[in-house]
Amino acid sequence: MSGEVTPGQTVGPFFHLGLPYRGGNELVPATHPGVLRLHGRVLDGAGDPVPDALLELWQADPAGRVSREPGSLRRDGWTFTGWGRAGTDAAGHYWFSTVAPGAAEPGRAPFFALTVFARGVTDRLYTRAYPPADAAVLAADPLLASLPEDRRATLLATPDDSGSRAGLRFDVRLQGGGETVFLAFPRNREPWT
Repeated sequence: MSGEVTPGQTVGPFFHLGLPYRGGNELVPATHPGVLRLHGRVLDGAGDPVPDALLELWQADPAGRVSREPGSLRRDGWTFTGWGRAGTDAAGHYWFSTVAPGAAEPGRAPFFALTVFARGVTDRLYTRAYPPADAAVLAADPLLASLPEDRRATLLATPDDSGSRAGLRFDVRLQGGGETVFLAFPRNREPWT
């Protein structure tokens, strides 16, 4: 061994073997009042679906409180933990059953914090999905305000009422034209801050 630093390498992807769990993408049951379906696709640089990605979601509740409740891995049907995990299917599609988040801090727009794990990605990627909101609220959000308009658009979820319940669509593009904005967080900082 020469002791030289080498680039990281992925192993797998093996996400589907051990990380998803029953009900992981259901932060609230489908019968919950105010249930919302956040869904979309994970796409590679060529626009092709990534069938073996894994997404984790963190969010505040509708009042803007960040839950510290245990129970995410063993859903009880009524405790909102604000966390979920979903894998993509063969078409790169994922979905979460949740509620609309409230703003966790004054002067900020509400958002879903997402972490993406995928083939060819040596470390997780952080991003946000902002639900539709008043233009002034979105413009005042420090993160959104720091981005050029075309890049800002990659963080905005769009209404999708095509199903039996209210929905938001948010596609994640890993690279290339229209690449989703990804964020860097200092060590030990939580993604909803």
